[in-house]
Amino acid sequence: MATKIYTKTGDDGTTGLFGGERLLKYDVRITTYGTVDELNSVIGITLTHQLPDSLREDLTALSSLLFSLGSDLATPLNPPPVYHIPRMVEKHVLWLESRIDEYDNVIPQLKSFILPGGSSSAAYLHLARTVCRRAERYAVELSQREEIGEYPVKFLNRCSDFLFTAARFANHTAGIPDVPWQPEKE
Repeated sequence: MATKIYTKTGDDGTTGLFGGERLLKYDVRITTYGTVDELNSVIGITLTHQLPDSLREDLTALSSLLFSLGSDLATPLNPPPVYHIPRMVEKHVLWLESRIDEYDNVIPQLKSFILPGGSSSAAYLHLARTVCRRAERYAVELSQREEIGEYPVKFLNRCSDFLFTAARFANHTAGIPDVPWQPEKE
């Protein structure tokens, strides 16, 4: 018989972590990795749209890293030794920085704030960026309550920068200019 997707253990409003600890589903740890999962879903939607090959490859790699980040955030820093949990480390942050730098060398220099949008790919990347910022805020809150390691917050911070740059790159390669913000004149 196949393993069932439902366990019924969460019917009481709790969810389990590695090691057996159970938390309420609105706990900041659950909210944080749940928001990372939401971000990953937005990236999945983005991948259904027209994208340059290099960006498609980077978003696919990012999706895998976000899955690892969710696992990292779902697991206290000192789990039982039987669990091998992938953790965010410096190389993940450096990878994002390298991707930002590469795309930044291709797109026009920013001269003002820009509005989200342009191509559908860019619009979804801007949506992903805002979900990433929310995940980052929750990760900061979690880090103030307990130790989560040095890199989850750094990774999310750099990830939102990457998604912003990726949105601009998607528009640039589609031949669609960024839309500058024009503040209302008083």
